[in-house]
Amino acid sequence: MKRQIILFLLTLSLLSFKVPAQTGLSVTPPRVYFTVDRGQSQKQVVTVSNVSKTAALDLSVSLSDWDYDLKGNNNIYEAGKIPSSCAAWVSVLPSSFFSLAPGEQKDIEVQVSPPANLTDTLPVHTAMLYITQLNPFDDVNEKGANIKVAIRTGIKLYQRFPTTRRADLDITGFSQKQNLLTLRFSNTGNVWADGTATCELLEQKSGKKTVLKDIVFYSLPGNIREVYFDLPKDLQKGNYVASAILNYGEDTTVKLAELEFKHE
Repeated sequence: MKRQIILFLLTLSLLSFKVPAQTGLSVTPPRVYFTVDRGQSQKQVVTVSNVSKTAALDLSVSLSDWDYDLKGNNNIYEAGKIPSSCAAWVSVLPSSFFSLAPGEQKDIEVQVSPPANLTDTLPVHTAMLYITQLNPFDDVNEKGANIKVAIRTGIKLYQRFPTTRRADLDITGFSQKQNLLTLRFSNTGNVWADGTATCELLEQKSGKKTVLKDIVFYSLPGNIREVYFDLPKDLQKGNYVASAILNYGEDTTVKLAELEFKHE
C-alpha cells in the first residue's frame, strides 16, 4: 500500500503563515465573541475566502478546545475535554462541508446554544473552530521529497453570559533576573481581558529613561499569566526603577507596578 503524508499548514488567530502559491485560505474575523444565556442561541457570521486564483478548495469545519498557558501560548485539546469547553454547543450553518472556487468567498453562520439545564458557574466558555482543506496539493519539501500539503485555519470562539462585565487584572509579582523583567498577573474578573503591557526604566542617578518594547497579551478568567521584558543589551550599569503598566478592558483600565533593581 502506498503511503501518503499530508502536511497541514496551520494558521491561528492573527498569526500570519506563508503558504505555497498554489493555494490560500483566509478566515475572518480571527476571534468571535458570543454573549448568550442558557437555553438561548446566538449566531455570528464568519467569512471564508479562497485567495487562490487557480485552485479550488474543498473544506470542512471541526471543533477543538483550547486554553492559555502561563506564557500566553495556546494549549489545544480534543473537543469537550476541558471544563470551560463550549464545543458541544456550537453548530455551523448551513453545513460543515463546502467548496470554494478560485477567488470565491462564503459566509458561514456559527451558532452557540448553551443548554438550558447547564449547572456550571464558569463565567466564560471557549472553543476553537477549524477550517480544514480536504483536497491537499502536491509540493516538495526541503529534502526534495514529494509531499501533500493542506491548510488548516483556526479561529477562537468565546462565550459569556449576559451579566455585567467585570474585567479585572491583579498584578501579583514583578521581578528581575539578569537581563529579564518578569511581570506576573492574574485575571480576577468575569470576562476575557486583553491589552498591552508597557514598561519604562529610569536610571536614578542620571535620570535617563528607557522605554522597553510593548507586549500584547490575552487572558481569560482564572488565568495566571507572565509577560517578559528584555533589557537592552547596551543598557548602562546603574540603579533603576522599572515602571510596568497593564492597559486592558473596554474602558482602558490600567494597573501599575514598580521595581527597583541594580544592573551590573
